[in-house]
Amino acid sequence: MFIGQIVQPFTGGTSDQTVRLRQALDQADAIIVGAGAGLSTSAGFVYTGARFHTYFQDFIEKYRFQDMYSGGFYPFSSLEEHWAYWSRYIYINRYVNPPTPVYNTLCDLIGGKDYFVLTTNVDHCFQKSGFDKHRLFYTQGDYGLFQCSQPCHMATYDNANTIRQMVKAQGFVIDKKGNLRLPEGTVPKMTVPSELVPHCPKCGRPMSMNLRTDNTFVEDDRWHRASERYADFLRRHGRTKLLFLELGVGGNTPGIVKFSFWRMTAENPKAVYTCVNLEEAWAPREISNRSICIDEDIGEVSIVSQSAQVFITHIRNGEWCSAVWAVYRCLYLAERYSRHYYDLYCMAKSPVKEKP
Repeated sequence: MFIGQIVQPFTGGTSDQTVRLRQALDQADAIIVGAGAGLSTSAGFVYTGARFHTYFQDFIEKYRFQDMYSGGFYPFSSLEEHWAYWSRYIYINRYVNPPTPVYNTLCDLIGGKDYFVLTTNVDHCFQKSGFDKHRLFYTQGDYGLFQCSQPCHMATYDNANTIRQMVKAQGFVIDKKGNLRLPEGTVPKMTVPSELVPHCPKCGRPMSMNLRTDNTFVEDDRWHRASERYADFLRRHGRTKLLFLELGVGGNTPGIVKFSFWRMTAENPKAVYTCVNLEEAWAPREISNRSICIDEDIGEVSIVSQSAQVFITHIRNGEWCSAVWAVYRCLYLAERYSRHYYDLYCMAKSPVKEKP
């Protein structure tokens, strides 16, 4: 529908667009969140800079890796080394909570509405932040799942215990908050014991991650049930006041979220399309009159919108002390969020925005 058409970038004032977003949230009968890598980047899950060097300095020195993501594609000479790298990668991106409360704030923002989440992210942040797992569709897999590398059967396997054993075998410790630490003076091993290398329980071949990188990706029963729930949500709300809330979706896999949101907005005259993405906020000309494009960091926008919602509710109810508290909370979260990224910048010049 939009092929060959000029896509209009956002040119308006951010504050005006944020007000429009607040109104769209209030007026929507239902919300579909479409999330890409930019949302987790806003939450602090960056794949470069200090975070990368903290956990992968030995691999950086040996292989000259430039970032965590590209290092995952390196053809290691042994499965023991492959899983040493990947177990660290998985643990800090799947089993550790994100540094900033972006997902929690988003959950508070839309929790009172009928919603569904469609995401290409594989870090499980939505469920860890309180979103209902029956309202989530992870289309591209999950860092927390193994599958047969062939695959010989369409099933996935939880990897939490195995991953924890792998990182501990390299010399890391897991503290009381679940964070991964390397004791002072410890040189981490760059391999895991052979007995920890996962193999398929059916055919005995090596296991791989349940990530959509090629045509071996396993869509198991859980994947199909989530897909059916998403399709049912669309059927029930297809002609209602539906807000398509796109967050941090880049150009890597636009067909899953961005292009489908554009199409469904065009087909439903009551729908509103919102795109929040730093330096990549735009919409097709055909739906521009029902589009809200905000060229800002997602964390800042969500904090302001959520706190404004709480503030207005308290004012309407005559709860003045609670209204003042809402303003204070907004300032506190904004300061915490800004301080986190300032620290990242000072330590390693780590960018706030990262390409998916």
